Amino acid sequence: MIKKLSALLFVLTLIISVKADAYWAGRDAAFHEKYSLQKMTILSRHNIRSPLTAPGSDVEKVTPHKWFKWTSRPAELSLKGAQLETIMGQYFRRALTSEKLVAEVYKPKEGEMRFYANSKQRTIATARYFAAGFIPMADVTVEHKYEPEGSDLVFSPHLAYYSEGFKNKAEKEMQDMIKNRGIKNKLETAYKTLEKVIDYKDSPLAKSGKKFTANDMKIIIEKDKQPQVKGSFRLALSTVDALILQYYEEPHDKAATFGHTLTTKEWEQLGSVIDIYYDVTLKTTSVAPNVVHRFLGVMNDELSNKNRKFSFLCGHDSTIAATLAALDVKPYSLPNAIERQTPIGVKFVVSVWKDKNGEEYAAPELVYQSVNQLKNREILTEDNPPMVYRLKLNGLNENKDGLYRLEDVEGRFAQAIQYFDELKKL
Repeated sequence: MIKKLSALLFVLTLIISVKADAYWAGRDAAFHEKYSLQKMTILSRHNIRSPLTAPGSDVEKVTPHKWFKWTSRPAELSLKGAQLETIMGQYFRRALTSEKLVAEVYKPKEGEMRFYANSKQRTIATARYFAAGFIPMADVTVEHKYEPEGSDLVFSPHLAYYSEGFKNKAEKEMQDMIKNRGIKNKLETAYKTLEKVIDYKDSPLAKSGKKFTANDMKIIIEKDKQPQVKGSFRLALSTVDALILQYYEEPHDKAATFGHTLTTKEWEQLGSVIDIYYDVTLKTTSVAPNVVHRFLGVMNDELSNKNRKFSFLCGHDSTIAATLAALDVKPYSLPNAIERQTPIGVKFVVSVWKDKNGEEYAAPELVYQSVNQLKNREILTEDNPPMVYRLKLNGLNENKDGLYRLEDVEGRFAQAIQYFDELKKL
């Protein structure tokens, strides 16, 4: 009986190995006849964490209900988040093994790989758990500059340059975005959905007379700080963040939404609060290259490092949002996600491919776990792969296989970095 089980497991292993050869969406046999994978550079958002707000904050007062009781402290990676990140790391190992970038049992040589994270528990831990799934036989060092819970400006979207001229330009861009995109109307719709889900009318804050309104939005731009929008928008942002994370972590759907059943559209309305916040505060023409100036240099160095096979840089949704804006990525809306731009655990992946003539190309993509994959802690396989979304760069031309010339992508990084010098003239 044991021999039969062993034989069956061996056959299953062979089947899994064969299926892994397809890498992920769109990389078929014809593609692999033309190109071979040379390296991969990743900017990752941390996986599921507990809410940022501490006990006793206004988020607890926006609802008459009790929030989910987290086992992790505020802002820390949860156990489920750790498991999900390990699952993602395992999938990347199988994918990159099939591409022959790494071996199944792989121990990188000095300088071949780099893991670098912001000095927060959730980012350091995310990098560690990804590495555990990706190269479990190697002793991986996750670089971070400070003691945990310090803030590394490489990953934190604080202004690298400030002047009154810059402030005036940035404020105008933000106000124009709010006006031209009908953001206040979108927020009012989202607020109605939020108030229904949390039963706001019965909450301590509602009884004290406070309201969610888009009319009290106030833009704050200060030296050495991240641009902010104050007002009830800020409280709505923290509440939506807590609600989405609770939905991922809580096993029972209705318990996660305080007894309500939400439609896909209602979830999208809630997620739009987060997307709008980053649109307004981090993604305008002047702000984006300013707040990620430090990070762009780091990622560009990793991309151009000829000795590096693999880089994993772990930051936040704000890091990714501002980076993609600075690189002038075309607007997108991700399928199968509540946050349609930077969902939990999302990875901005730039893979480098070489053709038979030695020409190098780059594929910028977002790789992330779908809502169900996150919610149900699903194992990622060839039959159940992560979501992969191909990003488009304004002003650059793809070849017929959907790849950009590597030198053009590196040029786009250089352009965004150089634009910072123009900002300093304001």
